[in-house]
Amino acid sequence: MTPHAILAVTDFSAQGDNALSRAALLAVEHGATLKLLYLAYPGEPPPPDAARRLALHAMQLSERHDIPVRSASRIAFTLEDILPEARCADLLVWGTAPVRGIRSFFSGQPVERMLRRCQRPILVVRNPAEGPYRSLVVAIDFSEASRSLVELAFALNKDAQVELFHAVSTANEGKLRYAEVSEQAIRAYREECRRYAQDRMFRLTDSYDARRNRVLSAIRYGNPARQVAVQQQRSGAELIVVGKHPSSAAVDLLFESVAQGVLRDSTSDVLIVPHSYQPASSAPAASASPIRSRRAWRDCEASADPYNGISPIRQNESSQ
Repeated sequence: MTPHAILAVTDFSAQGDNALSRAALLAVEHGATLKLLYLAYPGEPPPPDAARRLALHAMQLSERHDIPVRSASRIAFTLEDILPEARCADLLVWGTAPVRGIRSFFSGQPVERMLRRCQRPILVVRNPAEGPYRSLVVAIDFSEASRSLVELAFALNKDAQVELFHAVSTANEGKLRYAEVSEQAIRAYREECRRYAQDRMFRLTDSYDARRNRVLSAIRYGNPARQVAVQQQRSGAELIVVGKHPSSAAVDLLFESVAQGVLRDSTSDVLIVPHSYQPASSAPAASASPIRSRRAWRDCEASADPYNGISPIRQNESSQ
């Protein structure tokens, strides 16, 4: 999936600035439309000049990269305020500072809640954007969704080095020991899991080797989220790509997903892809041709933004 419409979310923090820069680079790489949106910190009023600052960021990015960049006319106070804009985007680029407090413990970070509300890939940016992603680690579980993850990673940068990674969970070994299964049987079980993972990994990498010369693979044992973070540090990859199964807030609280664990344990940028996602530009009305795709995107934009992407401040200036 190549993103054709990108929405960058910022709170004007350092992480937010990194997200805007990364979103602009991706827009240049893929010829995508780019729109900026400001999300206020929960429970705090936004800066009085938030709309003007966002428009200034859009103008600076447009001049620096020679691309059209638009700013949302509305300030988002809640995640529900983002949803109309997010539904028009193929990719959300997220740059907000972590939220602290008891609410975040029970309901998760805003980006985690956004994943439950909007079935769009979200790129969580943490580091400065110095160029296209040159190396990626893709966490796979050999499900049908794994192939979509790999294709999405390849689409981000066709020249990047891509490493497919799978962690064989050892959680079942603890259950076997609790049931007093012999160590010999547990070792045999682990060996069987290893052979199965190697066979599936070989099939997956072999299907891409004919098209790419830079597909690597690795298999480790242990907690999947922690092992993905360790593998990223070991390889020096600039981005982790991980999938996310649909779940409720209660399920995420009681049973932490691999995506949640990767967000917590890693320090690199992370692209989280819902397993049931559908790009906005792949809708039937937008798939017939590039012209119809852009027209459908503009129609979606118009319904999400009554000011047509121009802030009231800029409208007043243009009317004077």
